[in-house]
Amino acid sequence: MDMLWLWVGFNVFVLVLLALDLGILHRGSREIGVKEALWLSLGYFILALIFGAGVFHFMGEDKGYQFLTGYLIEKSLSVDNIFVFVLIFTHFAVPPRYQHKVLFWGILGALAMRASLIVVGAAVIETFHWVLYIFGAFLIVTGIKMLVGANAKPDLESNSVNRFIRRHFRVTPDYDGDRFWVRRDGLLYMTPLFVVLALVEVTDLVFALDSIPAIFAITTDPFIVYTSNVFAILGLRALYFALATVVHRFHYLKYGLSLVLVVIGLKIILNAWFGAKVVPTELALLITAVLVGGSMLISVMKTRRASPKEAAEVGPAGWVPGSRGKQDEKEG
Repeated sequence: MDMLWLWVGFNVFVLVLLALDLGILHRGSREIGVKEALWLSLGYFILALIFGAGVFHFMGEDKGYQFLTGYLIEKSLSVDNIFVFVLIFTHFAVPPRYQHKVLFWGILGALAMRASLIVVGAAVIETFHWVLYIFGAFLIVTGIKMLVGANAKPDLESNSVNRFIRRHFRVTPDYDGDRFWVRRDGLLYMTPLFVVLALVEVTDLVFALDSIPAIFAITTDPFIVYTSNVFAILGLRALYFALATVVHRFHYLKYGLSLVLVVIGLKIILNAWFGAKVVPTELALLITAVLVGGSMLISVMKTRRASPKEAAEVGPAGWVPGSRGKQDEKEG
């Protein structure tokens, strides 16, 4: 019964935060400045730390380390989402004042999708222990693929999600304010903003297939998995607006994130094989912090003397679901 109230209380808290965000702080379409985004990011980070302190106090040291490690991993992986969001918004020329609305509804969808995946994942692991080996292998393969494709430039014009929507639905040629749907001549049309939202949702669903197994490598407690995911996602929107203009400076971060996935994959396989914590949570937390922090530091040092033109040429890179790399198309 106590756990039920924890679940209910936490979800009410999340709903209040979302209502405060959309209903008060960001009512109406407007551009969010870097300073405001940084303060929001800091606020969400502090809330996560306060919650983590509560986990340490009420649920014990082991659960506390699990939450912090899970949160750091999910927060780090969420930066990869930002690379993709920048690619999508840039390609579709989404005005900055409309981007917040897309990300808000995108994050609502992400919360629902991840909650479902966590419930299913926890039930599957509890019933079939051997699934942990699949999770581990999947993370290792994904990490290696991410490492190899770190500099990929996706072809969004021929993106399969974009083409499917435009082939099967009526889409207006231009944006109509911040609306996803409009009615013209008695017919209902999608706007390009809805196409962007669909791409954001599909992207998060695919990325969740990486991040959910990663957090299950740390803990199989559904409450810890869910809360660490939620706190990482809640701060994602603010983090996007804080980093969007400087994301090109974190060029080497993708390599660090790739190695994190490989390490976490090895951790889950080793611990499952030996039936014990061969790789403890504290060590996973330290390795993740070193890889992510080190790759960010190297990125900043390598790009500190880059001119604006050189920085623009580097730009964000990554894989967008449904898009082939431009190099792939040239080779094919």
